[in-house]
Amino acid sequence: MPPEGTTPPPSGLPHPTRRFLARATLVTASLSIAASVLGLVRDQSLARLFGAGQDTDAFLVAWTVPEFAATLLIEDGLAFVLIPAFSRALACRAQGATGDPVRSLVAATLPRLALSFATVGALLALAAPQFVEVLAPGLSDPGLAVDCTRLTATCVLSFGLAGYSSAVLRAHRRFLAPAAIYIAYNVGIVTAMYAFGTRWGVRSAAFGVAAGGCLMVLVQLPSLVRELRHRPGRADVGAVSTAQPMGVRLLATVLLFALCRQSQVLIERFLASGLPAGAISHLNYAQKVAQIPMTLSMMLCTVTFPVVARALADGDTERARDRVERDVALAARLVLLGAAVVVACAPQLIGLLFQRGAFTAQDTAATAGVMRVYALGLLGQTLTGVLVRSYFSAGRVTWYPMTAMIAGIVMTCGVGACTVRSWGVTGIAAANAAGITLTAVLLLAGMRRRSVPIRTGSVLRGLGRPVWAAGAAAVAGAFASGLFPAPFAGLVAGTTTVTVVFVVLGLGLDARGPASALRSVRTHTRRLAHAVFR
Repeated sequence: MPPEGTTPPPSGLPHPTRRFLARATLVTASLSIAASVLGLVRDQSLARLFGAGQDTDAFLVAWTVPEFAATLLIEDGLAFVLIPAFSRALACRAQGATGDPVRSLVAATLPRLALSFATVGALLALAAPQFVEVLAPGLSDPGLAVDCTRLTATCVLSFGLAGYSSAVLRAHRRFLAPAAIYIAYNVGIVTAMYAFGTRWGVRSAAFGVAAGGCLMVLVQLPSLVRELRHRPGRADVGAVSTAQPMGVRLLATVLLFALCRQSQVLIERFLASGLPAGAISHLNYAQKVAQIPMTLSMMLCTVTFPVVARALADGDTERARDRVERDVALAARLVLLGAAVVVACAPQLIGLLFQRGAFTAQDTAATAGVMRVYALGLLGQTLTGVLVRSYFSAGRVTWYPMTAMIAGIVMTCGVGACTVRSWGVTGIAAANAAGITLTAVLLLAGMRRRSVPIRTGSVLRGLGRPVWAAGAAAVAGAFASGLFPAPFAGLVAGTTTVTVVFVVLGLGLDARGPASALRSVRTHTRRLAHAVFR
């Protein structure tokens, strides 16, 4: 049976069980892993076909558009507004509201948003020369970047529609189709590069972005139509006041936060555009690999965000708090384990993934060094992603997350400006890690008064052990991976060592010694298996 949950009663959705959450998370994580693998294939293809030179730098400037669009319209911004809005509409339906609040919300929001997406995309295509000049003034071939930007500008509309569909489906606890969108997206890009790369060069990758965006919409369309078609009642815009479209101020706060968060990429590429050719490419490849642990650690939060929003819509603050605290604990442990692997095995990872074709050993060394520094900010990236969902889960206007993000941006700019001349791309990566860590600290500090009132002291104490366990595991893993000259053998040895050390130190080692650690590991394994397979 698919992890779409049990068939809901006509009036609304039942409270999700642990079994449902485990299965939904398993499916979401599995499809996300598949998408990440395809993303690596995409990046490997880009590196193999076009290397890490000026052509790739030009495409990566245009790549800023889908990166921003994904954050604003799919992953963070729009979802933070729409999922709570649809959760309230579902709560109204469960209370027997007149008409169908869900259809009313769709009718009131989708046409306006679609028109806005199309307008912004068209304006961006027209202003592509100015966009490239502002973003990367030191680029050696701005004309190529302009061409690529005009192709990628189409994703503003396609990503907007894909993000809207994902939010509607997730609010209804339908996770299969939304989790598959990046598989379709990456398939479109890889296919276009190999089909048209010889004739069009790196422009083929930009065309793939446009095609992949359309596939993201199409893969969700059947589920969306099916979910909205078979509902009781007639859409009646204005029938239920709580189902009215989200306010402009709320939308502004969410989108501005997401824009500020993604602007770290703009800062990185602006600073790197003045460095030797290939700097932007090294940053891109390092970031893509380093962020895989963060992406996987956020899968549970993707599933539970609608749960938190629905709990707050029902007035159940305690259930929301417990859910957020569990999410923080689990996501932090997963990303710390992944960060330790990245730090320990960076040269082996980059060499195995990218060192072929036009991607040289020098590119591997430079990218691996940058990736290790990026990894220092992964915990901050993950905590920011988990905590900001809590701030917006009630659907209320709050400017605090954007303020925290601006503080992080200022830190990123300051550190980057001071270190880029002496440290190059490594200094830019360090600035990124420092800025996002500051944002995470500020978000955690403001939770009790401005968001879901989690027990901050307890959360911080829970993070202490896995943090130092990850540090010890990274050192041990780096030593183990260095014992083997072959990259694959070194990666296996390093990953195994990191995992064993982290599990023993992070999960169960206390005053009673290793036996307690093994018992704790066994208990965690049994609970997971019981939740997923019972």
